[in-house]
Amino acid sequence: FASYYGDHMVLQREPAGAVVWGHAEPGAVVTVTLSGAGGLVIMKKTAQVKGPSGTWTTVLDPMDQGGPYALTAEQGSENVTLQDIYFGDVWLCSGQSNMAMTVLQVANASQELAAAAHYPYVRVFAAAPARSDVELEDLERIALPWSIPTAENLGHGNFTYFSAVCWLLGRSLYEALGSPVGLVEAAWGGTPIEAWSSRQALQVCGLPEDMGRAPLWPGACFNPLSCSTSPHPHLSGPQTPSVLWNAMIHPLLNMTLRGIVWYQGEANAFLHTDRYNCTFPALIADWRRAFRAGSAGQTEPLLPFGFVQLSTYRHESPDDSFARLRWHQTADLGVVPNSRMPSTFMAVAMDLGDERSPYGRRVPGRGEGVGVNLLGTNPISFLFLGSIHPRDKQNVAHRLLLGARAVAYGDKDLVFQGPYPTRAILEVTRGLLNITYSQELVCRQRDARSFEVCCSSQASPCRWLPAPVVAVGSRTVTLALGGCGTLVLGLRYAWAEWPCEYQSCPLYNPQGLPAPPFL
Repeated sequence: FASYYGDHMVLQREPAGAVVWGHAEPGAVVTVTLSGAGGLVIMKKTAQVKGPSGTWTTVLDPMDQGGPYALTAEQGSENVTLQDIYFGDVWLCSGQSNMAMTVLQVANASQELAAAAHYPYVRVFAAAPARSDVELEDLERIALPWSIPTAENLGHGNFTYFSAVCWLLGRSLYEALGSPVGLVEAAWGGTPIEAWSSRQALQVCGLPEDMGRAPLWPGACFNPLSCSTSPHPHLSGPQTPSVLWNAMIHPLLNMTLRGIVWYQGEANAFLHTDRYNCTFPALIADWRRAFRAGSAGQTEPLLPFGFVQLSTYRHESPDDSFARLRWHQTADLGVVPNSRMPSTFMAVAMDLGDERSPYGRRVPGRGEGVGVNLLGTNPISFLFLGSIHPRDKQNVAHRLLLGARAVAYGDKDLVFQGPYPTRAILEVTRGLLNITYSQELVCRQRDARSFEVCCSSQASPCRWLPAPVVAVGSRTVTLALGGCGTLVLGLRYAWAEWPCEYQSCPLYNPQGLPAPPFL
């Protein structure tokens, strides 16, 4: 069997058929048998071993949820049997360090780890960080083979395994569905989206293949002082375009999946930020195409894809790269799913900041942060403040769960997004702007700076001025346009790296979901 098939694994349940593959002598025939309790044979499949690579592939008939089963592959007199296999829903979790943060690092970690024993039907698997210049057929290394969750394997160490966001979501899915859940983690801290994108996906966005050897685009820097003078270093290691797609995603393509969850983007607040509105939708479309092709059409074409919108990093930062990236994460449309990002769902996290998080990192060569010259320090190694790694992953997972239930499982009545403006009407004579929202509003905070209006006579550069909230109705917000005169060219909300304190952004819905930022 290929590397990511093993005892205790979860295979995708019906309506899809699970793909099983492995290696054998070229030209031979492999027989795959699925058997239940007492050795009862449920199905037998035969597969021809193909060509120079010596691989065989078969698609099992769709199976109802449940188990345990045994799966045997035989060729001649050799055979391998995998035990304790369940059918359920398989979710892939990928991204950078906020996805790699383990259950050991979250708020209430000891309780979360102790609760592991209650979830024997949520199975976990983690690919080891690896990179390659060519697309690999199978994983080179595995950090955690398929396992029943324990406090040790969920909290193995910082940024190792197992992903807290992935675990907390999978656990909640199990509670909601009552069906086994298989979680596959493939994450690496400090990595930009380009590293996780195939060459074809990057070409869609006009990013050259040798981009890794080209200087970074201007504007990919932390500090404007260092930008004008210093030449940008090159991307290297796990930041190189396509190297993580090649080594950590491409090998998994034959797996039949139910959905994907993604937490990435911090690195791109400092690299190709304004291309993310292309690179992210392109990655989603490319992964969907590739997983469908790799699974012989078993993974659905619009594979549900959930993601976390960036949280916070630095208080009072004058830089709006986090705000721009949050906007680009929605393909500049503000909410998902949308026409450019169908069948997606998003957890807003800008109100879950954690200034005292102890998990800052300085990791030479690999780890959180893209190699960007920071005031002349060594480009590949620099410190990321702990605040970029908030410890409240429970609310992140809860917001993802709502999206997964609505988008992936078709729960029509579930509210899974915060309120979003549907129109804005200017009352010129009174100097007011009335904004109508899509949902009922709960105002937690009257912040004078959350709403800003663009008041210049020309569109760029915009002069953004605060527009204080005068009144909040059940679905409307009224802003005062004090310094703006009659010309309002733009409106934005929560457009800051750290827009509000913990769970205290101005606007939520009655379900407690924050209104997302917009421009």
